[in-house]
Amino acid sequence: MGSITVMSTPHSPADNADPTLEADVFAKNCTSRPVLQNVASRWGTLALVALREGPYRFSALRRRVDGVSERMLSQTLQTLERDGMIHREVVQAIPPRVEYTLTELGAQVAEHLEALIVTLETNIGSIVEAQAAYHRD
Repeated sequence: MGSITVMSTPHSPADNADPTLEADVFAKNCTSRPVLQNVASRWGTLALVALREGPYRFSALRRRVDGVSERMLSQTLQTLERDGMIHREVVQAIPPRVEYTLTELGAQVAEHLEALIVTLETNIGSIVEAQAAYHRD
């Protein structure tokens, strides 16, 4: 698998490093590895894919991502916002409300995550059979 060269952004942690970074998720110090961990986490994946449906307010997103605690969803959304996957907008209304949407990058990532979810859901019968066979042996 080849490497990808990316330019660091003005606010990236790599400001003091070489302006070009080798992105190789298999390298232990690769800056893309923690981002992969964030989007591939249970709550990160579910939040990103849910946001493909459109903008969500925090409480509605929490209901959509059944089982996530308020604290964990808040942390997940902050991390995804920091990584450039989602946009948080305070809507001036009475009372004020916050809406979350996907960025262009977040939409690309969420599309791939949803494809993974569909593959797993479509093949759940085979997965359950494999799990049962594993436990029988």
